Amino acid sequence: MDAFERSDTHTSRRSRNMCSEIARPTERIDAGPDHPVIKFVCEQIIAHYQKLMSETADVDLQRSLQSLLSSAKRELAIVEARLSGADVLPTAERRRRLSDAKAVRQEFQSEFDNSRHPYMLLDPGPGLHIVDINDAYAEATFINRADVVGKSLFVILPDNPDHPLADGVSNLYTSLRTVGQTGQPHAMAIQRYDIRGPASEFIERHWQPINTPIHDEEGHLIFLLHHVEDVTVQVLSSSSQRG
Repeated sequence: MDAFERSDTHTSRRSRNMCSEIARPTERIDAGPDHPVIKFVCEQIIAHYQKLMSETADVDLQRSLQSLLSSAKRELAIVEARLSGADVLPTAERRRRLSDAKAVRQEFQSEFDNSRHPYMLLDPGPGLHIVDINDAYAEATFINRADVVGKSLFVILPDNPDHPLADGVSNLYTSLRTVGQTGQPHAMAIQRYDIRGPASEFIERHWQPINTPIHDEEGHLIFLLHHVEDVTVQVLSSSSQRG
C-alpha cells in the first residue's frame, strides 16, 4: 500500500475536500471567483489518480484508485453542471434566446406528455434544471413530477453512494455536454444508474439513454431531451447466463 499512501500525500486532503465541498447536492448555484479554482483542483486530482493507475499492477490498489477516480469524476461533473450546465453560450446570451422557449415547448408538449416512453426535459443552462418529466419517466424512476420540476438534475438523480464505481452522473453529464457542444443527439452506451425506490433505498437499474437537443427556428439550443429505456431485466439476465 506504499503507492497508495504516497498518493494520499501528494494529493492533499485539503484539495480533495475543496472538490467535494462544491459538489455536494444543493440548489444554490454560486459561480464565485473560487469555483474555477476548485474545478481545476478536481481536474488535477483526476489526472493524478489516472497516472497512479497507469503505474501500478497491484490489483487491490487499482481497485482503490478506481473508486477514488470515479468519485472525483462525479464531483467534477457536478461542479461543471452547476457552473455552466451543458450549454456553451454565456448566461446573458442564453437569457435573451430563451424568450421563445414557451413557444418551442408548445410544439411538442402534447406528444411529450402522452408518450409511453420515459422523457425528461432539461434546461441546458447552469444547474441543468429539470423543466418537466412525463408520466412514463415518473413511473420508471419513482419520482413525482411536482417534486422535481425546477430542481437540479443531479440533486434529483444522484449516484448510488453504496456503489463505489458508480459513473452514472459523470457519464450522463459528458453526454449532455457533448449534445450542447455539437448540437447533435448522443446515444449513450447501456448505463448502470441506480435510482431511489419508494422507501428511499437505491435499486439497481440499467438504462439505454439518448440525449437530444431541441432548437428554436434559428438553431439556438433551448432544451435538452433526455430519453431512457429500462433494460435492467436484459442486462441482469445476460450477466446471469455468463455467470
